[in-house]
Amino acid sequence: MPITLLCRFLIHCRHRRERFFDIGPAGVFRSVCLTDEDQRLFRTLARGAISSRKGQESTSLRHNRIVVTHYGGPDALQVLEEDRPEPKHGEVRVRVSAAGVALPDLMAREGVHPETPKVPFTPGWDLVGVVDRLGNGITGIEPGQSVAAMPIHGAYAEFVCLPQRELVPVPSGLDAAEAVSLLLNYVTAYQMLHRSAHVRAGQRVLIHGAAGGVGTALLQLGRLAELEMYGTCSSRGASVVSDLGGVPIDYKSQDFVKEIQRLTNDGVDAVFDPIGGAHLWQSRAALRSGGRVVGYGNTTSLRSDGFASRHPGGRRNRLHGIPVYLLYIAGGWLLPGRKRVVPYSIQTLKRLKPALFRKDLAILFDLLQQKKIKPLIAYRFPLIAARQAQELLGKGGVPGKIVLCTTAANLPS
Repeated sequence: MPITLLCRFLIHCRHRRERFFDIGPAGVFRSVCLTDEDQRLFRTLARGAISSRKGQESTSLRHNRIVVTHYGGPDALQVLEEDRPEPKHGEVRVRVSAAGVALPDLMAREGVHPETPKVPFTPGWDLVGVVDRLGNGITGIEPGQSVAAMPIHGAYAEFVCLPQRELVPVPSGLDAAEAVSLLLNYVTAYQMLHRSAHVRAGQRVLIHGAAGGVGTALLQLGRLAELEMYGTCSSRGASVVSDLGGVPIDYKSQDFVKEIQRLTNDGVDAVFDPIGGAHLWQSRAALRSGGRVVGYGNTTSLRSDGFASRHPGGRRNRLHGIPVYLLYIAGGWLLPGRKRVVPYSIQTLKRLKPALFRKDLAILFDLLQQKKIKPLIAYRFPLIAARQAQELLGKGGVPGKIVLCTTAANLPS
């Protein structure tokens, strides 16, 4: 058995087919075929390697984290081995079990997201892990307790130190990958539905990117709210949208505004639009009187002009695209029809009303415990494969969520 087999890992896709990948000497990520015997041996070796490392941790006190060395493409992500961080006064050290991979992570790596730190930095908006060590002045929390956090950056690491106020208890028994999917994706979806759009049972909604991470969260939560749902997606994502109770609209071959008018006669009550720019005004055309477009993400204004490639090493002004956004918001109020455009930002709402974030996340944890929601995990990668995970997400068409895992227990068995 070649030693490169130790670098191979298993990914679970939404169809529950098994895929093995190999990281070659040059960092090339390629698919390989293994016999049943090789697959059994791989699982034994991989889990044995992780278990062996756990036995050495008490003496090595080292850990891995992912670092963005410069603004740009996936090659900017590097694995750094270093001493574990020590918690300061008022901080808690968390052993990360799972970290989400999201479009804002890619945008931060490119230097175009409003929350982008200066390089070098560790990406990662959200994490779930276990309390490992307490700093001075910490009370009300114990080592071994499961917690979640949304630090906005820093989650791509095996250990991270965070202020205690950032930690939210995670109920026992939840899968870490599913739990971490709730932080960015499901809190965004829940708050847009209930705090921005104020949806009611029987109303119609249009979800753009309906097969993605936030899109599938909107579909699941929208079904619980008894909404009539439509979702734009590619032809590959149509079955995902249908399975979650939505009517798929192929954005590549269909005009979504005409299709909504054909299907509903008078439009929808809310549109959830992560694209931004002129697309917000197209979404407004799909509304019925009194409806709302909830804009989030704003990916067009931040990414479409190729800022990262034209300005290597540069970081965009945090206010980029805001004037145009404000123009659309004002237009929604001034023009007839009572069709509003309202912005949503999870990080802004969390900073202004942190108790609301904790409350909504607790509601979602309860729904997950009751099995009323089921996050769609498209892929689980080891932490050291963060570059490949971001490359895959950047290609588009990923159904659901990609998660980085640091322990064998959270990788497919």
